[in-house]
Amino acid sequence: MNVSVVVPTLGRSSLTALLERVPAGPDREVLVVDDRLDRTDPLPVPPGVRVIAGPARGPAAARNTGWRHARHEWIAFLDDDVRPDPDWPRRLASDLAAAGDRVGGVQGVLRVPPPPDRPPTDWERVTASLADGKWITADMAYRRAALARVGGFDERLPRAFREDAELAFRVRRDGWSLCRGQRTTVHPVRAESPWVSLRSQRGNADDALLRRLYGRHWRERLEIPPGRRGRHTAITVAALAAAGLAVAAARSRRIIPTVAACTAAAAWAAGTAEFAGHRILPGPRDRREVAVMVATSIAIPPLAVAHWLHGWWRWRGARPVAGGTRIRRLAEGSAARVGENGPAEATVRPATRPARTAR
Repeated sequence: MNVSVVVPTLGRSSLTALLERVPAGPDREVLVVDDRLDRTDPLPVPPGVRVIAGPARGPAAARNTGWRHARHEWIAFLDDDVRPDPDWPRRLASDLAAAGDRVGGVQGVLRVPPPPDRPPTDWERVTASLADGKWITADMAYRRAALARVGGFDERLPRAFREDAELAFRVRRDGWSLCRGQRTTVHPVRAESPWVSLRSQRGNADDALLRRLYGRHWRERLEIPPGRRGRHTAITVAALAAAGLAVAAARSRRIIPTVAACTAAAAWAAGTAEFAGHRILPGPRDRREVAVMVATSIAIPPLAVAHWLHGWWRWRGARPVAGGTRIRRLAEGSAARVGENGPAEATVRPATRPARTAR
């Protein structure tokens, strides 16, 4: 079973350990997509691993670059911070050999090790949720034909967030089925800033794009669990109302605006306290974690709403990525031109030109 393994990277040190577990061989090519903005220093890769320059526009664009340069029918995507089990190559071959003709993708089993001596932090719980996620491209293999028919990943999704679920929806809508395999990959919790939850709110702009593309039931269609955006909106509205009514009360010195301002402030406080408690109670509850959770729980609702509104405006005219015969023919033609010296320039491009995003 011939397979191409595609690993987009920003140069994390974990890449070396991953490539030791997934060596290149006669039936397995390994392609590393170097998606760094600064490529002055070459990536340390073992012999046989091919490095391709990525477009530095996020993991969706990097994966598209990788599979369009790949030689084989099956493309296995791995994130650069995972650790495949030692028998991962053998189990991958078994998973793909067992896939029927209409199976377009096979997902690996992700394990996220919990902390051994304490409850997980908020960030650790977010990472742990990947183990239950569907069609996560931290370890996901697709047929080239399935990727070509739907046009690959949507490069308007610039983060490692929703781009895998969106692709899986289009692949299944095209008539392919997806299934889980038996290979196992460990996804360690990456060290992050205590304020990572604030940076993560940029994903609300991506949610706004998906809402534009797939309508009000986009979460059900893409098999994404319900979020808290409705509560975030209510908390934000309460905060704005409290501030506006407080100004009105100070100017008029009347009791009604004062009571209304106090009511709105109480609603904001109650909503914020519930959100903070939701994040604090399952965690270690040490002083540092509690302080960070309180501070970020105050900031997240308005930040989430602001990113959603920005995305809603930015993607007001968005249309789904187009797939079909032309894209399939271009991708297959690119693969046919692959020779001993490597693939020709990729000829497939997203149907909708992605906007540049800051990294």
